[in-house]
Amino acid sequence: MTTSTVSTAIEREIHVERVFAAPRSRVWAAFTKPDLLAQWWARGNDMDIERWEFERGGHWRFVERADGDTFGFEGRFREISPEDRLSYTFEWDGQPGHVLVETNTFVDLGDETTKLVVVSQFLTQEERDGMLSSGMESGMNESYAALDAVLARQW
Repeated sequence: MTTSTVSTAIEREIHVERVFAAPRSRVWAAFTKPDLLAQWWARGNDMDIERWEFERGGHWRFVERADGDTFGFEGRFREISPEDRLSYTFEWDGQPGHVLVETNTFVDLGDETTKLVVVSQFLTQEERDGMLSSGMESGMNESYAALDAVLARQW
């Protein structure tokens, strides 16, 4: 299993890099097809995709259910460059009003591997630190491990 490299060198950003054993087209599909996204994003918990308007300016919203709790996440798509970049705003119901911009870049490394580079930009360093202290890193690593399993299956 590949782990993610997380860096916070820039005070308002979280920078993550992770390599997946799958071609870029499959990694892109797993991020942009709701039926695939639901299989890995919530790490095996129940998840409803309440809204999925996959276009620039379109709204997305997910609600995850785990251990009797409900967690909502939503945002708007800012950039969609197929198989290259996906950028959107991200807001967690647990920190309402604290919106970040997340940009995912999909890099074809050849040999059917893809490097995902994620930059999460916050308004303040305090907001970034709040997200980090929420368990974001462990949740992200669990989600990416679930994505590894989805990418390894035939579909």
